[in-house]
Amino acid sequence: MAKAKKKPTSAKSHAAKPSNENEPGQRKRPTRPVWQGNLRLSLVSCPVALFNATSRAHDISFHLLNPETNNRIRMIPTDPETGPVERSGLVKGYEISKNHYVIVSNEELDEVKLETTHTLEIERFVDASSIDRLYWNDPYFLVPDGKDGLDAFIVIREAMAEEGRIALGRVVMHTRERLMAIEPRGKGLLAYSLRMANEVVNPATMFDDIPESKPDRRMVDIAQKIIEQQEGPFEPQEFKDRYEEALRELIRRKEKGEAPVAAEPAPPASNVVSLMDALQKSLKKKGAAAPASRASTSAKRKRAR
Repeated sequence: MAKAKKKPTSAKSHAAKPSNENEPGQRKRPTRPVWQGNLRLSLVSCPVALFNATSRAHDISFHLLNPETNNRIRMIPTDPETGPVERSGLVKGYEISKNHYVIVSNEELDEVKLETTHTLEIERFVDASSIDRLYWNDPYFLVPDGKDGLDAFIVIREAMAEEGRIALGRVVMHTRERLMAIEPRGKGLLAYSLRMANEVVNPATMFDDIPESKPDRRMVDIAQKIIEQQEGPFEPQEFKDRYEEALRELIRRKEKGEAPVAAEPAPPASNVVSLMDALQKSLKKKGAAAPASRASTSAKRKRAR
């Protein structure tokens, strides 16, 4: 006899609850640091902790279920020869060739320690503009860890704020040594992990096939006018994850037994075949006047500087 199918839970879905977590500053303060150690500038040091500056804890995620029983599927580690194995008994191996591994124990990994395992030493100060945006990675808050060394932390922060430079240092985190960029932010410090050079793809290899042709100057002038029409301040609260909101609405309606609402169809593709026509229609759509001449546009930019 087939196992009876479980009924979906009637408890309110956490993901479907209305939330204001898209608003700036609504994420809760992390309770656990991702790293603890000492921040050091030459002979001055102080205990600090790194906390994630962003969170994905409230993202919608789905589990895989057996549709016959509505039971959640468990992923069980399995040896292809002997069958299921206990996860606690597994070891780490690095593949040096097909099906040939070097096994490394946790004790051996612990012996591979650098000074940066427990110390974030500032090695250099650079201009922020000198760091290519390709290298910026994840943000963290760098804060004092306890009362000891608080004076040293404040001195380092104030000196950095007055100099207007980005500090570079390295720290071992998540089994890797990472380059960190540190700058003052309010009463604390903001630290960004930076990608290493061997992690970044050379842009030239991606852009080599793009021809170096010069576009029609009139088209560029019109495109510049469109850009000017859409200029504005960066207001993050205006940019919300509309897909996540639609998922929450879908879950809420299904939880209440309501029929899902189909998304509005995408607008039909434009039938404009001329690039000039497309640009001119885009400009008219905004109700703007004809584009300024190249000379007047350049003069306007010079005055703005």
